[in-house]
Amino acid sequence: MTISTSIQTSQPHRGTIIVEDAEILLHESFPGDQYVLRVKAPEIAQQASPGQFAHIHCGPELPMRRPLSIMRVDRFAGWVEFLYKVFGYGTQILSRRAESEVINIMGPIGQPFVLHAEYPRALLIGGGVGIPPMIFLADVIKQTKTSFKPFVIMGSEIPFPFSARPSQFIVPGMPPGVIGAMPLLEDWGIPGRLASLQGYPGCFDGYVTDLARAWLDALEAPQRGQVEVFACGPHPMLEAVAKLAHEYQLPCQVSLEEFMACAVGGCAGCVVQVQTAAGPAMKRVCVDGPVFDAKTVFLP
Repeated sequence: MTISTSIQTSQPHRGTIIVEDAEILLHESFPGDQYVLRVKAPEIAQQASPGQFAHIHCGPELPMRRPLSIMRVDRFAGWVEFLYKVFGYGTQILSRRAESEVINIMGPIGQPFVLHAEYPRALLIGGGVGIPPMIFLADVIKQTKTSFKPFVIMGSEIPFPFSARPSQFIVPGMPPGVIGAMPLLEDWGIPGRLASLQGYPGCFDGYVTDLARAWLDALEAPQRGQVEVFACGPHPMLEAVAKLAHEYQLPCQVSLEEFMACAVGGCAGCVVQVQTAAGPAMKRVCVDGPVFDAKTVFLP
């Protein structure tokens, strides 16, 4: 059963949020209490864009939903995929749901990332559970933005939810031995590197921003002028990415992570202060975001 409902259609940027009863097609566990969840949700798959999320009913014992960033969609097969980590009661319940069960999902919700043709060198930075939107954005670039030249940096302090492999791509600025990459991106022909402080083989031993700086410094000035930064991850990481983008005078979009109740703009429980032309304003991460211009959230 699929139910479509409009949320505040007088404000067209909000769009339409779809409610679907979605069959679980895949629910795979990884080290670090991480899970990949794939569900049959054809209407959400058709509408979703990178940076948006879904609000998921984890189980009958918990009325409140949980927001999960969308990692991948297949518009033809009609599935939507999420990567999540068990943090609390809700995700614990969700982790126990089995394949062929049905869960209720609302989505897609929020403002997505926007790609600009004048900045074809997209630098994608994902940290921890902020990795999924970067994978989705990389997939869209692969499918629809063939003139773009993306570079993806992923960071994690727990094991990555995939087996890293040596990259086939030579990337200027990479320190010796930093060759670990996500197999899926390699298969898509998109260069990427991994960063961690945990000493994982092939990973950069440091922060994602340090690796991003090494890449930026290796670019010629005209190339650097074509870079736009996209990031999702913990608040301190996003603040560091915003400062880096400001230092290099690069446009930067960030997807904020925030606790949510309704996720449709009604409760105002996820507000953040954002700088606007009229001065500071409180914006809801769920519907006014989660993607914001970095300089409006993190002042230089």
